[in-house]
Amino acid sequence: MFKKIFAFIAAMSLLTAFAAVDVNKGSAADLDGIKGIGPATSKVIMTERQKAEFKNWDDLISRVKGLGDKTAAKLSEGGLTVGGVGYKPSAAAPKAGAKPAATTAAASAKPVDNAAKK
Repeated sequence: MFKKIFAFIAAMSLLTAFAAVDVNKGSAADLDGIKGIGPATSKVIMTERQKAEFKNWDDLISRVKGLGDKTAAKLSEGGLTVGGVGYKPSAAAPKAGAKPAATTAAASAKPVDNAAKK
């Protein structure tokens, strides 16, 4: 009987470990439970949240130093949400170091040296 109770408690603990935590509603302990958030980051989040709730992921990233797209994606996978929404990277934002694509085939074509053909 004791084994069954222990198994039930262990199973419930696992379920709560994977439960989503909203950055605007979770306690410091809830935030610490997200993989990638430690006491220092949760303190910054709580301090910023006292000023105003986070509107979206971009707001969270801009107000909490050290958070970027990669970290936000990992935190979202770990169960963190903003307003109940997981992180979705902005497709409009170009990646660092990315070169813009040529708009026409003529723009990317190599110049032809007609003098060499004669």
